[in-house]
Amino acid sequence: MNKETELSSPPAVYFNRDLSWVDFNERVLEEGLRKDLPLFERFRFLSIVSANFDEFFMVRVATIKRAQRAGISGDPSGLGPAEQLKRISEKVHSINRRLSACFTGEIFPGLAAGGLELVRPDSYTVPQMDYLESFFLGQIYPVLTPLRIEEDKPLPLFENHCINAAFLLVSEETAPAGEDSDERIVMVQLPLSLDRIIWLPPEENKLRWALLDDIMLVWGGYLFPGYHVRESMLFQVNRDADFSVDERRDEDFIEAMEEVIEGREKSEVVRMVYSPGNNRLRDELAKRFSLESDDLYELEGPFNAINLMELSSVAGFEKFQEKPWKIYPAPGFTEDVSMWDCLSQGDVILHFPYQSFDPVVRFFQEAAADPQVISIKTALYRTGGNAGTPQAISPIVRALEQAALNGKHVTALVELKARFDEGRNISWANRLEKAGVIVVYGLSQLKVHAKITMVLRRENERIARYVHLSTGNYNDKTAKAYEDLCLFTCREEIAYDASLLFNMITGYSLRQTMQRLVIAPYSLKPRLLELIEREAKRSDQKYPSKIMMKCNSVTDTDMINALYNASRAGVKIFLCVRGICALVPGVPGLSENIQVVSVIDRYLEHSRMYYFTNGGAEELYLASADLMSRNLERRIEIMFPIQDEKIQAELFETLNAYFRDNCQARVLDSSGTWKRLSPSPDETPFRVQKDMLSRAARDSDIPGPVKQEFIVRRSAAQ
Repeated sequence: MNKETELSSPPAVYFNRDLSWVDFNERVLEEGLRKDLPLFERFRFLSIVSANFDEFFMVRVATIKRAQRAGISGDPSGLGPAEQLKRISEKVHSINRRLSACFTGEIFPGLAAGGLELVRPDSYTVPQMDYLESFFLGQIYPVLTPLRIEEDKPLPLFENHCINAAFLLVSEETAPAGEDSDERIVMVQLPLSLDRIIWLPPEENKLRWALLDDIMLVWGGYLFPGYHVRESMLFQVNRDADFSVDERRDEDFIEAMEEVIEGREKSEVVRMVYSPGNNRLRDELAKRFSLESDDLYELEGPFNAINLMELSSVAGFEKFQEKPWKIYPAPGFTEDVSMWDCLSQGDVILHFPYQSFDPVVRFFQEAAADPQVISIKTALYRTGGNAGTPQAISPIVRALEQAALNGKHVTALVELKARFDEGRNISWANRLEKAGVIVVYGLSQLKVHAKITMVLRRENERIARYVHLSTGNYNDKTAKAYEDLCLFTCREEIAYDASLLFNMITGYSLRQTMQRLVIAPYSLKPRLLELIEREAKRSDQKYPSKIMMKCNSVTDTDMINALYNASRAGVKIFLCVRGICALVPGVPGLSENIQVVSVIDRYLEHSRMYYFTNGGAEELYLASADLMSRNLERRIEIMFPIQDEKIQAELFETLNAYFRDNCQARVLDSSGTWKRLSPSPDETPFRVQKDMLSRAARDSDIPGPVKQEFIVRRSAAQ
């Protein structure tokens, strides 16, 4: 077959995106199952899996269920909704069992052997029983609200993520006779205001703790005088969260968003997680929630395990953790030289979390304080923090407030449609508006997922523009755990494009031709397809063609088909995909030139990098977008070029390193199996995240910019 031949129809093989996402969580689970890792590291990986599945069921499984009811099919993988739900249930049940077994059989016993012991009800000593009973009556009982479940009335509200206790009660008058006619069901929500970890009085040389969950079941009977508790269990529900705001409500958009948030707490239940051993309660609640057996997930391990990670901060148990990795200062900035002087000397790239996020915060803070700065424009997606808690206020939001109070013209696009962060973003928007910031609440029909800020500063009778572009959010907390890249630049062409973009997303403006920035949903997808096709056309020429991409997900079928075509044309394609990959590699005649790897390690891989050989005139881009239809067609995203040759070479080296990892990488085959790589006897072990850490340490020794002028101090009298 001629290498230039185009595909006459889409290839018949795509992996299902949702099953691929479950597979990603299985890879995370495998890190938690590793006996060579410290216990708190394993605890963290297991907790991430548990938390990920909550959101997965609320969004993706809810969507598939809706498609099933509507009779809609057409998934590119060829699987119908019923088959997708069946396979998801099988995979998640298997993961759930392994996760629970690891918590109960390895993690908690291992912590106990090291002096940090979880005491469960079947092991309470008499003194512990006395202490916990007293604690329940004094600290827990007064806060609780029992709610009856009646056959002919609507169920009480069971919120997403909240843990509930259910009790099957029978009157003490009929209990001895074993009569069932007087049975009652009552539920009690475990208030979020109560600590899940209850520390027990010290004994011997061990630190012991009990779970609020257990205490609730053991002493919950105090809530029901005159009744006997026949059965009790914990449960948690996931509700459908995949419904959108009414985009036509421009005049009261915040109110419309608040209705979406409220609606999530009352929507259809798609999954119930429950503690074992109480089938009657399980079956009754399943019936009331209209759930099938595949929707029910027994969990022996702790509910919401990620909320128990505070255990890792208990002093004296550092042996259960890996030694923290140092975060290094970036060589592009020094404390005694302003950001503007640093950037005037050239572009600066930062790699988080190996390098500090502080320069990003400083960028906003200096702009807020500098009398020469006249304007700041930014797009905020997820900033983290809590607008109602002073100590948790995002430093970037605080800087924007201060800038407005200092009389600067500040514009912030706050994307209210950032799923599960809507409430927080509404709070930020209100707070910023009160400070005098011009706030734009996103765009109709489109999410603004781009991460961009522009500072305008008066310099020598001109307006200089400084631009920050990033693959990740303006969130100082996640910047310590998410791997991302960002660029600072004052290049005129990028600044010009940034001005056009802000005009487009804050006012009325027709599509503008950009010089350097590539914007979704208008030009990003066509540009990527063009770049891939260019490599395919040049594959027989003097320079061998190669494409390297790093992103979080690959699901868009147009992009996949273009990569298949390039593979058939002889282009060598290397994809590093953290999560979902619907592309099938290694299929003869279709994708034998495509290699797909995934790296799961200490930090969450999050940056997006796209490299093309371009006949020797190499091009490398960073982006906020993954190769998903939602990113390419339904969001405002930015792809930006790396023009500095030195930085481009460094980033190419970084990108290439992901395909050298033989410690934390897994490679995908055409059957959908991810095989973990390990160094052969004659190979040197190579762990890409460790390599990035070493580079950050090396670069931190490079001297930063030197102050260009001396400041002479004189007395006030002179």
